[in-house]
Amino acid sequence: MIVLVDAHALLWWLDDAATLSAPARRTIADPANDVLVSAASVWEIAVKQAAGRLTGLADLLVEIEQAQFAMVPFSAADAVAAASLPRHHADPFDRMLIAQAQRLDALIISRDRALAEYDVHVLGA
Repeated sequence: MIVLVDAHALLWWLDDAATLSAPARRTIADPANDVLVSAASVWEIAVKQAAGRLTGLADLLVEIEQAQFAMVPFSAADAVAAASLPRHHADPFDRMLIAQAQRLDALIISRDRALAEYDVHVLGA
């Protein structure tokens, strides 16, 4: 299964936070699954770090690599798809995640309930 982790789920995994749900933790840990991180989630985290709203990450890209998660760049086609989505959700980072999950037929791990309004599979983080 292809699994796309939302930014907060990624941070909880990397921090080994108890906040991450047991089903999400099992899904991410399952070696049969391909766990992916969107460049949009990396961008979202970097923006929050630069604004001083997130601290404690030494080097996000190194931590993602050490976790053996694959990176997913976003394309112009992803951008068009994200912009074309119904306005259930206004967050551009999440809209990109939805567009990529639709393209990849991926499960999204997220606590954001608004994602379920779209044609994607969501597992609660």
